[in-house]
Amino acid sequence: MPLLSSLNILDFSGLLPGPYATMFLADLGANILRVESPSRPDLLRMTPPIDGEDSVAHQYLNRSKRAIALDLKREESIDIVKKLIHKYDIVLEQFRPGVMDRLGLGYNELKQINPELIYCSLTGYGQTGPYRNRAGHDNNYLSVSGVTSYSSRKGSVPTPYGIQIADVAGGSHHTVIAILAAAYHRQLTGQGQSIDVSMTDAAFALNGISGAGYLASEVEPEREALMLNGGTFYDYYETKDGRYFSVGSLEPNFRKQLCEAVGAEELFSLSLSMSKDDMELFKDKLKDIFRLKTYEEWIPIFNKYDACIEPVLHFSEAVHHPQIKARNMIADVPKDEGGSQKQLACPIKFSSFQPSYSHIGSRLGYHTEEVLQELGLNESQISSYKKAGIIR
Repeated sequence: MPLLSSLNILDFSGLLPGPYATMFLADLGANILRVESPSRPDLLRMTPPIDGEDSVAHQYLNRSKRAIALDLKREESIDIVKKLIHKYDIVLEQFRPGVMDRLGLGYNELKQINPELIYCSLTGYGQTGPYRNRAGHDNNYLSVSGVTSYSSRKGSVPTPYGIQIADVAGGSHHTVIAILAAAYHRQLTGQGQSIDVSMTDAAFALNGISGAGYLASEVEPEREALMLNGGTFYDYYETKDGRYFSVGSLEPNFRKQLCEAVGAEELFSLSLSMSKDDMELFKDKLKDIFRLKTYEEWIPIFNKYDACIEPVLHFSEAVHHPQIKARNMIADVPKDEGGSQKQLACPIKFSSFQPSYSHIGSRLGYHTEEVLQELGLNESQISSYKKAGIIR
């Protein structure tokens, strides 16, 4: 039996943070019903590359979910949502604060229908505070949370990250944790509750080591000044042909192997010094040594050592890496019309449960009729709703 088969979630989220969270829950067996506008679909659907009618990113983030299209500005759609709340007793919404209340779908309204309702609001800045109604994106939340200020090279401009840290590590993952915690609490007590997840709060909390240092000792984290942000030899090193290796040999035993691997055993004693000058000298010598060989020349050398040294792979290389393949991190997910699409697999392994994927993210409103029929609406009602633009 799927781990989370008892969870029924009505998902009003869009773009990346909310859909990533509900995808993760769907991978673990939760039943997700996604609600979109029939006239203003999720912008992610249109983000290239496209497979068929929709973006592959959308098809990944919304796999195994059923999809309905409702115009939430229409009274009939609000009535449909209120009927769904009897079964879908967990709601995730990603609108700005107050939007769901104005639609008549806020927590206080819906909990009158289902007192055990769990209602999670995921926003950039949260439901309270002076920024509560402010627009934002991943780089804004990382900026406000202080993460960006010490996450680039000295003398360089702040660097956009390749992944969305505040959106996913902040918003998505904390949303999953919050919903599961609330579901467990409800199981114990029978009580539902509202949840307020802020991506900025979550990103701020990711300042684990550096934030603790400042709060307790007022040590301001600076660029390339900390153990893990380039202030030590823990860094990336360029090869003769312009590729890179990551060196994370923090512990002395790994550092010793690093020095042996690069043919400079005499540097080991220098690496043990905690002085800033010796650390800079050690790092400069490593840079010079790495540039003596090409990427392909270094690979077989470092493969002989267990020293926390790994090549910086292109994503196309990571897909074919033996570790990624051995962990089955690529899944073939069925398409509604037949065939399949390769997608990133669920990263968690269980001893008694295997994540499964029923289908890629469906077309806009693909399950609307099916869901309305389950609610007891007849063909004539559904047809009239379609003609009126209430559903799709």
